[in-house]
Amino acid sequence: MLFQAFVRWLLPRETHFYEILEQQAAFADEAAQTLLLLFPPSSLPLMEVKEKVSALERQADVQVLRMEEALAKTFVTPLDREDLRELSGQLEEVADLINLAVRTAYLYGLRAPFPEMQALSETLAKCTALLREGVGCLRRHEYNALLKINRTARQYEKEADTIFRQSVSKLFADDEIDFKELLKKKEILEGLENAVDACDGATETLSGIAVKHG
Repeated sequence: MLFQAFVRWLLPRETHFYEILEQQAAFADEAAQTLLLLFPPSSLPLMEVKEKVSALERQADVQVLRMEEALAKTFVTPLDREDLRELSGQLEEVADLINLAVRTAYLYGLRAPFPEMQALSETLAKCTALLREGVGCLRRHEYNALLKINRTARQYEKEADTIFRQSVSKLFADDEIDFKELLKKKEILEGLENAVDACDGATETLSGIAVKHG
C-alpha cells in the first residue's frame, strides 16, 4: 500500500480524467433521476421527460470525445488507459440506454406509466446513484469502497432481474391485455433492465480497477 501511494505521488496529477468520468456518471445519474419524474408526485408529461433525458445523453456523449482527446494527448495516465476507455464507454452506454428506454416509451405512444415500469425505474435510479458514488471514489483512491459498491450493485441487478421477470410474467398472464400493448410494455421494461445491467458492468470495471490499484 505504501509503495502504491509513493508511485501515485510520483505520477503527474492528470485530474481531468477523473473529472470527465465524474461528469459522465453525473449525467447518467441525472438521466435516471429525471426518468422518475414520470411518476407521482411529479407526474411530468412523457414528452418533457424525454427532452430532458435526451439533453443529458447528448452532454454525456461529449464527455466520451473529451476522454478520447485526453487519452490521445497524454502519455502517462492516472489509471490504465484501457480501464479509462472501457469505463468511459460503459458510462456512456448507461446514459444511452436510459435515453433509449424513454424514447421507446414515447415513440410507442405510451399513454401512461405503469407500476412495473416505476419499480424498475426506481431500481435503476439506485444503481446510477451508486455508480456515481463509485466513480467519485477513484479520485480519492477509495478502493475498498469500490469493492463494496460492486457487491451492492450486484444486489440491485438481481432485484431488477426479479422485477423484470415477474412483470413480464404478469403481462403474459393478463388475458385481457392487447398484444400490441403487451409488446410495448415488455420492450420498455427490457430497456430499463438493460440499463441496470450496464450499471452493473461499470461497477465490475470499477472493482477491477480497485483490485489492480488497491
